Amino acid sequence: MFRMYSIMREEHDGDDVSSSPISHFSPQTEFNNQPDSLFFNDGQRRIDFVLVYEDEDKKEFEKRYTFQRRKRRREFFEADLMVRGLELEASRSVSVFPFVLDDKVVFVKVHMPWEVLCTYAEVLHIKLPIQPNDLSQSSSPFSWLTKLCEPSKDVIQPEVDYFTAPFEKDRIDSFCVKDRAQFFAPDMRSRMAYYVLSRAYYEVRGDVKKFGINKLLDGGVYKAAFPLHDSRFNVKSTDVQCANERYRLYQEWAHPKNFYKTQPLDLIRKYYGEKIGIYFAWLGFYTYMLAGAAIVGLGCFIYGYQTQHTSTWSKEVCDPLIGGRIVMCPQCDKECTYWMLNSTCDSSKEKEKVPYTSCEKCLRVSCGAGTVLFWVALIIASIVGIIVYRLAAFFTFSSNLRKELKELKELQPIKEYVTPQMATSVTASVISFVVIMVLNILYERVAIWITDFELPRTRTEYENSLTLKMFLFQFVNYYSSCFYIAFFKGKLVGFPGKPVYWLGTYRNEECDPGGCLIELTTQLTVIMGGKAIWNNIQEVLFPWVKNLISRCCKRVRSEKVIPRWEQDFQLQAYGALGLFYEYLEMVIQFGFVTLFVASFPLAPLLAFLNNVVEIRVDAWKITTQFRRMVPEKAQDIGAWQPILQAVAILAVATNAMITAFTSDMIPRLVYYWSFSVFPYGDHPNHTMEGYINGSLSVFDIRNFSTESEPLTKPYWFQNITTCRCVFRQRISGTHLDTHGSISTTFTTGT
Repeated sequence: MFRMYSIMREEHDGDDVSSSPISHFSPQTEFNNQPDSLFFNDGQRRIDFVLVYEDEDKKEFEKRYTFQRRKRRREFFEADLMVRGLELEASRSVSVFPFVLDDKVVFVKVHMPWEVLCTYAEVLHIKLPIQPNDLSQSSSPFSWLTKLCEPSKDVIQPEVDYFTAPFEKDRIDSFCVKDRAQFFAPDMRSRMAYYVLSRAYYEVRGDVKKFGINKLLDGGVYKAAFPLHDSRFNVKSTDVQCANERYRLYQEWAHPKNFYKTQPLDLIRKYYGEKIGIYFAWLGFYTYMLAGAAIVGLGCFIYGYQTQHTSTWSKEVCDPLIGGRIVMCPQCDKECTYWMLNSTCDSSKEKEKVPYTSCEKCLRVSCGAGTVLFWVALIIASIVGIIVYRLAAFFTFSSNLRKELKELKELQPIKEYVTPQMATSVTASVISFVVIMVLNILYERVAIWITDFELPRTRTEYENSLTLKMFLFQFVNYYSSCFYIAFFKGKLVGFPGKPVYWLGTYRNEECDPGGCLIELTTQLTVIMGGKAIWNNIQEVLFPWVKNLISRCCKRVRSEKVIPRWEQDFQLQAYGALGLFYEYLEMVIQFGFVTLFVASFPLAPLLAFLNNVVEIRVDAWKITTQFRRMVPEKAQDIGAWQPILQAVAILAVATNAMITAFTSDMIPRLVYYWSFSVFPYGDHPNHTMEGYINGSLSVFDIRNFSTESEPLTKPYWFQNITTCRCVFRQRISGTHLDTHGSISTTFTTGT
């Protein structure tokens, strides 16, 4: 195969001058004098894309054939680019990169001439300005509220609005072409360059044509391919032709000091493309909508905290003359003993929250669906394992925890807060979180492999298919433990004389007399908090550490600043699915905020605070730590929209069921309106007084079976014949106490 271009490389360490692709290698001094240059060495042709590869000519490899094949493909690919009208220039690295031999990294700079730009602008139907928009726009009556939060107009000037139309070469005189160099914005040039790179051939054998820069990247022919940032993020470029958009975005958007400012969405869209712009617009809108829910949730929390000591329910539970005289039945067999109701005084102060109201294709898809179902079954199996742990842990804590707390003087101040129920709930939540994160890491690889195996026709189909798989998995993974606590725990426990056993061995878990809301809140707090911390570590710490290591390992053969393309090469690559994970994180958070807000009204506030930070973290990350991504078009947020709608609809049902079945709200209302007054009660007015005594069922301890009777009894357990439990079902052998009670009395024959 012939070579269409050559460069001359300087003699290095006694080596002879040899030829290598593309135009003449420019002296190092020229690079250092123009460290932020976005142009070829002639200073005229703008760099629209950069390809990076490692020159392997002088390396001694065992598999020489592999590297010769890479070289042939690279030469064919670059030749095809030039046939398509693109102009190329190569430069060798000034720096020495980690794990790369000296002077072996080659940067191929790609430039699209005017005629080529016009051709592909017409092919892609890119809309370009035809005349300024002269229509007047009325400002919102509330615009004065946001003036203090707007970015500085000295840094980010308002964009001139134009009427636009799809570009046509035959009607070029109708477009506002004042300067050919500025007519096509850098993001448009990069997108058109990537379009050509994605369709250029690198190998042709008969009727088989192989093409695309992505395949060359996967095969190691090139190490990287990316458009350039227009400047350093913290230093303004001195080049008069540079718009310094990256610098301006950092100063007024990505810097943490701007957390209170509105986002410059027009500039974000212009620099990163519509797909990134829509993400930040959606994230900002979602955060604003959380503000109202956060205020209501905070109000509910403050009200509950302020009234916890005056609540009739809490006072009766904590009163030594009421809760201190109610003996509760053991909650597990043999090792658990009798206990006083007032030992759960702090749990009872958990105020009830006010809820917010082809055949091969078929085979491949079926295989993918079967794999997804297998992993969902694996999650359910892990939940079963955690349930078994909870049962065994409660049994252990009930028999040993109180004894150990008495022996350790250091733990005396928290003795009243550390109950077997609380210890079991916290440890199970932590274990559940660890299992969730491990399964996420494993399934992520499986989901990508399945989607690749299905061979979706378009990029949109690929992302939608992966979105559905990942969300279904993570929905079950994150929420299954919460659904168990909210809707199943404490529901099928039987009664002291006839308990129900899980797997025939473990006695089913019971809720605290105040309900399971406190445990659900604990589970949500651990998972939401742990997830937020882990995501921030992944998004901030990992890229920063990788870039730091790269800078520390790199050596510069000059005291001057390295070229723009080498500065960007040292940054991390923003993966093709980078934005996918950002959406997934927010949608999972949306589920936590909406599905279980009835039990955790502070969730919107925590989500709001997290998102205020998340916007700036994501902005800082893509502006300072990652290479510039290829701008992409987008109409909406894609498959995430119907997913959000489905979660919102499901949230209405889950919160209604939490209020009706998990909380104690319905029994309290029944007692308040019916059983507290005549003919069932003795109170002249509707009240909650006597609810504790009237809501707990009475069990005759003589009916304990040999397998369930406690081995030990407290010192105060004398002349006591009954104990109390939470049981509100009618069963054979019992009768409903009609004397101001909504409980059941178990008779001797039970």
